Amino acid sequence: MIIVRSPMRISLGGGGTDLPSYYKKHTGFLIAAAIDKYVYITIHKTYIEDLLLKYSKLERISSVNDIEHPIIRECFKMLGMDGKYIEISSLADIPSGTGLGSSGSFTTALLKALYTFKNQIISTRFLAERACEVELERLKEPIGKQDQYIAAFGGITTFEFLPDEKVEISPLKLTKETLYGLEDNLILFFTGFSRSASSILKEQDDRSKKNEDDIIQNLHFVKELGISGQEALEKGDLLKFGELMNVHWEHKKKRSGNMSNGQIDEWYDLAMKNGAIGGKLIGAGGGGFLMFYTEDKMKLRHTLMKAGLEEVRFKFDFEGTKVVVQ
Repeated sequence: MIIVRSPMRISLGGGGTDLPSYYKKHTGFLIAAAIDKYVYITIHKTYIEDLLLKYSKLERISSVNDIEHPIIRECFKMLGMDGKYIEISSLADIPSGTGLGSSGSFTTALLKALYTFKNQIISTRFLAERACEVELERLKEPIGKQDQYIAAFGGITTFEFLPDEKVEISPLKLTKETLYGLEDNLILFFTGFSRSASSILKEQDDRSKKNEDDIIQNLHFVKELGISGQEALEKGDLLKFGELMNVHWEHKKKRSGNMSNGQIDEWYDLAMKNGAIGGKLIGAGGGGFLMFYTEDKMKLRHTLMKAGLEEVRFKFDFEGTKVVVQ
């Protein structure tokens, strides 16, 4: 049996500039951090000729073309595998549709498992590139590249997405004191809303392709905020980073009327009045997790938990997608 795990992620700055509709003209930049919430893929041989798939649904099929799950189908096709005598199962610490990049984590974990099953060693960059090929090129999803790359590489990492499709990757240069302070003072709360990011991202993607000035200027500003966030973190100025998060959220909301809602705005305002320095919804918006930076953790936790939100504690992951059993 082979077991692979792939981390989920939080975005720390520049989110949205990793979509091809933006970076192919203007170059994208963002900071992402992998966290210790994982998608797990298991794969092993069976004595049954059919392919068995176990995720939120159960599939038993005789042909790869009949696979309902689009990512699994395209991964098998990409690797030229017929799926005979194989069983694949997936599990996740956090459900999909919550803004933590689970789709990219699933794709990198699955590809890593399939290549390992074929006894093929691949590089981390190759894994990220292949995962992007599955989701962006084969499935035409209106998404960016950060999820696949941060899941593959792990860590707290800056990514520069160049117009020629190259991706420059650099770990954030943090002191141990800054790293521990960031990990301690970032707090995640589940809103209770799960959603598909596709509609929100498609709206941004369509507007970027049309070169609409307001969306392009918004993304330019968000990219500059990401660069400013990098500078603040590498200087150890966590308070400045928290303040930039708040500015980022105010501009992020302007990209789509579906980015937030009255309840999320109410929780956000409550947090800002009770210890949060800055925050935002993780991912494309519309639901999932609210993340705040605070230096008064007890007050913020007590307030938001009293308001009905559930905290999910985490640490950073520095291993990326890896085989844990072979």
